[in-house]
Amino acid sequence: MEQVIQVAKTLREVHHFRGYIHLKTIPEASDDLIAEAGKYADRISINIELPRQVDLTNLAPEKNVARTREAMQNIGTKIAESKAEKSRRKPKFATGQSTQMIVGADQSNDSHFLRRAGDLYGNFKLNRVYYSAFSPIPDSSARLPLKAPPLVREHRLYQADWLMRFYGFNVHEITTKDNPNLDLDIDPKLSWALRNRHFFPVDITKAPLEMLYRIPGLGIRNAKRITSIRRHCAIRVTDLIKMRVNLKKSLPFIITSDHQPASLEIDSEKIRAIHSPPPKQLELNLDNPIIPVPKTEIILGEF
Repeated sequence: MEQVIQVAKTLREVHHFRGYIHLKTIPEASDDLIAEAGKYADRISINIELPRQVDLTNLAPEKNVARTREAMQNIGTKIAESKAEKSRRKPKFATGQSTQMIVGADQSNDSHFLRRAGDLYGNFKLNRVYYSAFSPIPDSSARLPLKAPPLVREHRLYQADWLMRFYGFNVHEITTKDNPNLDLDIDPKLSWALRNRHFFPVDITKAPLEMLYRIPGLGIRNAKRITSIRRHCAIRVTDLIKMRVNLKKSLPFIITSDHQPASLEIDSEKIRAIHSPPPKQLELNLDNPIIPVPKTEIILGEF
């Protein structure tokens, strides 16, 4: 770690680099090393790797959740103390910390990952939890799986993480005892809405902002716009079109001054079929053999 810190110090003091620097450390690093790293880094991270100690003991016995949490607490205290010194133009320590967990290397379900993320966000004010899909390598340990998990699982975890951080959801709403894993076919907000149909349709002309956040297809920015606009005029579908709301997702769940969803529109199975259509067999045109590349939606902010 001393060499990593020296590189960051050289970038800052010799080359006068003022851009973003993210340094990784380990729980066993001394307090002096952490303090030195914080002088030159914008963010410091300690990778927790797996959400459960039982799996760490099996796959990475040198890792310990309790020790990692203690180190995160130490970094968090230094960050808070630095931010409290408002007289300084430049903080004397890094302004945030993050971590990473590997998805698919053990038997942890999505609820385990999200519960650990909720613990880290709540107790240590982490900026981000990163999820990285496990990728098998040749001649690896027999305790590791031979196949990588579906990449969409990593994407769904990021979406669920977004709901926890910005939309007011908690892990027990996103995953349940009966459904500990996220739905791979539809995004977690839509999945929650289909499991909780008794909350819908929502009258967006008077519903509180917190409920607007839970409408599929409606992001935070547009939810706030709606609360502002409705003070002056009735909200119509044309207003939502102007705001570029995802009407395909949202219309079955909302009431506006000129729209009331029909009972057929709010059928859960019908909605699921629309947003997770069965795969289609591609046709090969021998005269023009262009192979289409499948697209993966990666937008997190508005869903």
